[in-house]
Amino acid sequence: MEITYASPSAPNLADSGDSNSNSSMATTLTRPVKIIPLLHPNTASSSSGSGSGSGSGSFLSALFSKWKTKVRRMSWHNWIELFLPCYRWIRTYKWREYLQVDLMSGTTVGVMLVPQAMSYAKLAGLDPIYGLYSGFVPLFVYAIFGSSRQLAVGPVALVSLLVSNVLGGIVDSSDELYTELAILLALMVGILECIMGLLRLGWLIRFISHSVISGFTSASAVVIALSQAKYFLGYDIVRSSKIVPLIESIIAGADGFSWPPFVMGSIILAILVIMKHLGKSRKYLRFLRAAGPLTAVVLGTTFVKIFHPASISLVGDIPQGLPKFSIPKSFGYALSLIPTAALITGVAILESVGIAKALAAKNGYELDSNQELFGLGVANVIGSFFSSYPTTGSFSRSAVNHESGAKTGLAGIVTAIIMGCALLFLTPLFEYIPQCVLAAIVISAVMGLVDYNEAIFLWRVDKKDFLLWTITCITTLFLGIEIGVLVGVGASLAFVIHESANPHIAVLGRLPGTTVYRNSKQYPEAYTYNGIVIVRIDAPIYFANISYIKDRLREYEVDVDRSTSRGPEVERIYFVIIELAPVTYIDSSAVQALKDLYQEYKLRDIQIAISNPNREVLLTLSRSGVVELIGKEWYFVRVHDAVQVCLQHVQSLKETSKTPGPLLDDKPTLFQRLLRQRGEDVSVSVLESGSQNPLTSKDSDPQLEPLLSRKS
Repeated sequence: MEITYASPSAPNLADSGDSNSNSSMATTLTRPVKIIPLLHPNTASSSSGSGSGSGSGSFLSALFSKWKTKVRRMSWHNWIELFLPCYRWIRTYKWREYLQVDLMSGTTVGVMLVPQAMSYAKLAGLDPIYGLYSGFVPLFVYAIFGSSRQLAVGPVALVSLLVSNVLGGIVDSSDELYTELAILLALMVGILECIMGLLRLGWLIRFISHSVISGFTSASAVVIALSQAKYFLGYDIVRSSKIVPLIESIIAGADGFSWPPFVMGSIILAILVIMKHLGKSRKYLRFLRAAGPLTAVVLGTTFVKIFHPASISLVGDIPQGLPKFSIPKSFGYALSLIPTAALITGVAILESVGIAKALAAKNGYELDSNQELFGLGVANVIGSFFSSYPTTGSFSRSAVNHESGAKTGLAGIVTAIIMGCALLFLTPLFEYIPQCVLAAIVISAVMGLVDYNEAIFLWRVDKKDFLLWTITCITTLFLGIEIGVLVGVGASLAFVIHESANPHIAVLGRLPGTTVYRNSKQYPEAYTYNGIVIVRIDAPIYFANISYIKDRLREYEVDVDRSTSRGPEVERIYFVIIELAPVTYIDSSAVQALKDLYQEYKLRDIQIAISNPNREVLLTLSRSGVVELIGKEWYFVRVHDAVQVCLQHVQSLKETSKTPGPLLDDKPTLFQRLLRQRGEDVSVSVLESGSQNPLTSKDSDPQLEPLLSRKS
């Protein structure tokens, strides 16, 4: 669309007070320029009253209206799926296609879970039976309320270590109170997960970067492995989540070293590692990965039954039967357990929900992370009434479940049935399992958590993330799990805040032969124009970063690279064009800062031009009076439109400064006016090419779109 553009503020930019000179410049400025007019929102209609109260009210009413529309569209199927996610796969279950693979995968994971559950219970400082309990009721509950069809829920190494680390500082693990607190912790974790799921607060954990989680799990894996060394070495070591006390304790007790458990544990560990490697590397041997823990238990138990070695400690008596309903006790300790419950909840969100989303994407169905969190919470809450300690999704068992072909939550139910059978019929056999075998199972499981490949990748790709990984890993190893998590999360948030408070700002230049403007550092061939600075702000503008943005704008005003500049030669900057397309939000502090910046520029005869603000940003600027302050004529749809208008002003300013003011009675003749008009046409045609000397029309490049319209 071609419109005539003339800025009422243009004469203020000229230093000449001559009326004829101003008249001549106005003639130049009223030349038609091809620009797209920017539509300004009607602030009166967009909010029936300007002000934060009406703004927040309209937001709440829009939110309520959206929720009301969504509720109206829900069918009775949707309502059932909302409260019972299992209904999604039950009503579409393909019995002939899914039943066999679900039974196979459920059995495979069950065979893997039985020995792992006992091992992780020992890691948590509990009797092995509580690991079996934790792998029974929560699995049934999660199959009903969980939204993932492949996630394998149950005891995991990291949560077990957290339970041991916290409860060990409160009471001795041999005390009955220790078990009561572990069960109470499951209830608290479940309640926290349910609350976060219902309030849809799962997004809070997104602020913890993957590098922090990787560093934390890698350090935790080392601590877990060292804590299991006592079953290999044959003597007790101190219970700690720090690497230094563990190593000191191992060295100090070296006199009590016993060869039989060390040899047996090492052999079993080697077998587990080999079976896992073969299961991962060869598809036809995939079953070996899941069968590893059971194989270790069978070999260890058989050896003990035959040779009866006195120096190898055994699991001992395990109660037979299903868990009984009981209400968690010792609520007096609830306040002291809140930080640990929050930490375990965070681990559950990061590990379980992340795994569940990845598996859902691979199997072609959608997963609501908040509903998944609610399902995990319900599983923990109900599990706590059946003597379960905190559970969450297991990475290794979920991978086996997926690789075995699990299609629905029926696989989890089959796993729970196998756990129930083990509780009913197999516990007498578990009495003879060597403790070094269970320790080998734990060490084998956590070896994969030491993610040194991630550290190498981060070093190559992003040194900042590598620094986060290193900080989290070292602090977790030397200062403990809680401090390690706090330092890692704090460092992660600090990086987020730093990036937000120091956003990327680019000086834009024009790509030759186009009307496209890009970062001049990324595209060295892009050129700028004398007297004009084009800046793009690649972030929301708010109180934390507005000072940085103002400082950078001042720098760009002074430090102008004239080697790539074209157009009329002027001594200083007259226009600053701010590209606001990437800016999604602007707050009141930023609005006030823009007003101050405008006044500061006005004192130095510099005009601000705004390009391509989105509707919300433009509405904020309109309500705050910034649009009227700067002038509606200085708001543009495209950067190119802003450059055309600004460049026309710069050309006029140059001509005005070069032409001496005529006497009051010297009026230009018709011939002089025709010559001036001819000169303007020539000068306009060469502005786009940026040539410093006037060119004849035959020298202009027809391939380049003219910057300014040649129509008069």
